[in-house]
Amino acid sequence: MADTEMREPTFFILASLVSGRKHGYAMIQDVAELSGGRVHLKVATLYTALDRLGKQELVATAGEEVVDGRLRRYYTVTESGSEALELELQRIEANARQVRSRLLLRPVSLRAASGAIA
Repeated sequence: MADTEMREPTFFILASLVSGRKHGYAMIQDVAELSGGRVHLKVATLYTALDRLGKQELVATAGEEVVDGRLRRYYTVTESGSEALELELQRIEANARQVRSRLLLRPVSLRAASGAIA
């Protein structure tokens, strides 16, 4: 996974699970909050991603319980999942540093017109 960029929903699913085990609905809510409302997971999308991440050993099931007559399955991030998330965060930060340095090289007239980035 380190050779390719991680899709944004995957990034936020793993980030959600870093704080502890969660069931699907809690992940959907947490991902929306973590992403500032940019990522809205549908149930089918979430469970497809969790199946894929489970096969990649980035997440694991972490128990089940019945709540209001419905089975609730919990998930947790694995050590490999935490490492993949950390690598992706480093990749994003490195890209941001490169772009920020380029933005600072813009002619002064362009920076003044668009609002300087510090």
